[in-house]
Amino acid sequence: MSNLTVVMYHYVRPIKDSRYIGIKGLEYVDFKEQVSFIKKNYNPVTIEDVIGSFENNIPLPPNAALMTFDDAYSDHFKYVYPILKKNGMQGCFYAPAKTIEDKEVLDVNKIHFILSSVYNLDDLIKETKCHFESLSESYDVKKFDEYFSELAVANRFDPKEIIFIKRLLQVALPEEMRGIICDRLFERYVGMEQAAFCEELYMTKDQLKHMVADGMHVGSHGYNHYWWNKLKSQELEQEIDKSLAFLKDINSNSENWTACYPYGSSSDDVVQLLQRKGCKLAFTTVVDVANTKESHPLLVPRLDTNDLPKSSLAETNSWYR
Repeated sequence: MSNLTVVMYHYVRPIKDSRYIGIKGLEYVDFKEQVSFIKKNYNPVTIEDVIGSFENNIPLPPNAALMTFDDAYSDHFKYVYPILKKNGMQGCFYAPAKTIEDKEVLDVNKIHFILSSVYNLDDLIKETKCHFESLSESYDVKKFDEYFSELAVANRFDPKEIIFIKRLLQVALPEEMRGIICDRLFERYVGMEQAAFCEELYMTKDQLKHMVADGMHVGSHGYNHYWWNKLKSQELEQEIDKSLAFLKDINSNSENWTACYPYGSSSDDVVQLLQRKGCKLAFTTVVDVANTKESHPLLVPRLDTNDLPKSSLAETNSWYR
């Protein structure tokens, strides 16, 4: 058999009991149930099994499943890792090294917690527009309303207003400008000093080293968590090289290194660079079940945690092959 279900996770925590009850993630109790569901209905495999199947046609067991965790949140060490260990399962963790090395909160996470702290999206958009207009003369940008018309398109998880804020402040504006706006909104709505927030949000280097030593896999999620397909070739190479240096520093296996595209930002040029650097596997955000005989090893699709049941007693759904 060669079918492979790769499941993608981000925040896993007791959300209802946290300070940020509006954060979008998976409740800890639901994660435990989903792990039981996967163990009951699938055959969990390791990253080494998957590499062997892609490279050497070594068959995977029927209904093989691999669990991936993006962004190296402290949630993953505190809640995820012990449950995986208890169930004899390997997790694959993808760390943007900047959060650990430089103790900087990623803009994407600032946006998540801004959105989780806002009660009225219209007010947030108005405030974002005010900041935009106060800065716009210093940058080569379009009109705010043009960005809204272009970017405000709902997806399967978020309404158009949230997608607009995410896209505007993650990628559409010049990096310096969106950083200033993110910082202002973070101070206004979250109100926590960033270094302290960073210590609370992300894993430490020692925690990552511990998981690697205990059989977990840690791969590349870039250094700065940039959109890889938006970078110039030299910038992309520097981003990957800095990430690989970090993986070496935490003792991750440099012979079997893997990657996870920030924001799903793959492209032909990115794939070619990963090939040159010896990347074994790279995971996208394309929603599908993979097949190790047909899928490209550097364009492996994943399911979101929301695509699978959150009860150990649930029936399998249409993704079950």
